[in-house]
Amino acid sequence: MRVLMLGWEFPPFIAGGLGVACHGLTKALDKLGHEVVFILPKPVRATENAPAKLLSPETLMAKLARIHGVSPGDQGTPESPEVLGGGFQSIHIPGFEHTVFRGVPAAFSSPYPGGAPAGWFGLTGSAPIEPWTLGSGASAGSAKLYEDLGLTTAAAKALAQPASSPAGVGYGTDLIGDAERYARLCVALARSEQFDVIHAHDWLTYPAGLALSQVTGKPLVVHVHSTEFDRSGANVNQRIYDIERAGMLGAARVIAVSQLTRSICVRKYGVDPSHVDVVYNGLDREAYQPAADTAIEEGDKIVLFLGRLTMQKGPEYFIAAAKRVLEVMPEVKFVVAGSGDMTLRMIELAASVGIGHKVLFTGFLRGGDVDRVFSMADCYVMPSVSEPFGIAALEAIHHRVPVIVSKTSGVAEVLSHVLKVDFWDIDEMANKIVAVLKHPPLSQTLGQHGRLELHRLTWEGAAERCLRCYEDAMAGGR
Repeated sequence: MRVLMLGWEFPPFIAGGLGVACHGLTKALDKLGHEVVFILPKPVRATENAPAKLLSPETLMAKLARIHGVSPGDQGTPESPEVLGGGFQSIHIPGFEHTVFRGVPAAFSSPYPGGAPAGWFGLTGSAPIEPWTLGSGASAGSAKLYEDLGLTTAAAKALAQPASSPAGVGYGTDLIGDAERYARLCVALARSEQFDVIHAHDWLTYPAGLALSQVTGKPLVVHVHSTEFDRSGANVNQRIYDIERAGMLGAARVIAVSQLTRSICVRKYGVDPSHVDVVYNGLDREAYQPAADTAIEEGDKIVLFLGRLTMQKGPEYFIAAAKRVLEVMPEVKFVVAGSGDMTLRMIELAASVGIGHKVLFTGFLRGGDVDRVFSMADCYVMPSVSEPFGIAALEAIHHRVPVIVSKTSGVAEVLSHVLKVDFWDIDEMANKIVAVLKHPPLSQTLGQHGRLELHRLTWEGAAERCLRCYEDAMAGGR
């Protein structure tokens, strides 16, 4: 089978679990002997150490210039060397025998909340996406949490209010425009490709998937890795919701990464339950190498949070639980690995409750740094408010790290040897952290038996289930 895959992230251009999932699934399909044409919306630069070899067909440069109505010398256009290096990119990545990667030549925004100026517009005059802020959706609950931590009312309200600057609190700079641009470029590029089915990952690729399906008559399968309800809570952006709903309702089949996500697709988007298949994510164990020696002193106990610092991931509950833990185990250290629109607020929160010297904020990590931070950890906590799956929990278990996950996570559906907690119950979260740190037999059992569970969660298994979805879509299985 030949699959046209649309994805917004792929290593090394990766900001979250979406890129990990795209890589794992594509690699598994490739190993099974299926051909994949993967269209990426990121410019890939040729460098000495780049994992990809870039080819730039001149014939496609002219086609792209006609699409955009620009001259090759225009600053900021896809033809500019600093943006593309010429034309659509055909990329060869070692390790893939049957997969072709096509780079769509444009500078695209991050798909995650964080870093948008207020009131921006899409390329074709789309309605602006207003930046999401903590104060607009979750301030009441957060203010109560901060007050429970012993902060004054004034301090609690200050931390729960939106940031004074719009920068860093909203979606990427021009996401609607990016999605529209990507759709047009995909249609132009796909005219020269042969494929049996279209597989679109998350909402930014849904317009492209719908357009390609309409133009080619090929069935569309949309893969829901997260929804606007996961990312923004009650403060849903209507424009993004509309795109998500159009994609789900216009697809031949819908793939959800968990039963949790499937229920949202059915309840919130009106998708027929019989049209939604659950395909759990997997883990590529070959991708993780033993980490080098770390600088952590013997006897140190490290509790790790690794994820985006956004409302969805619940970092404030991690900080709150950390304060509780330190009241009974003052020697414990906490590491917050990640970045996002709540970074400064979380640094301020840790300082405000008197534990700033016990919490290390590392910023965004990738590659070997992720392996090293897992090798340091004695416990990994994922306190997400709404987590469609949670690949990071699998990564932690692979490193034999005991894991505590939110009950509102997809990964909680498939793992037994993890501790599960309500994200809002900071006392119970703290109790479970203390139990893991104080009782080595519990820690060892979680680490060892949890690792055995990973054998059931492979990308090859996920790929086989996706293939069945493709077959249903091609057979008109709506």
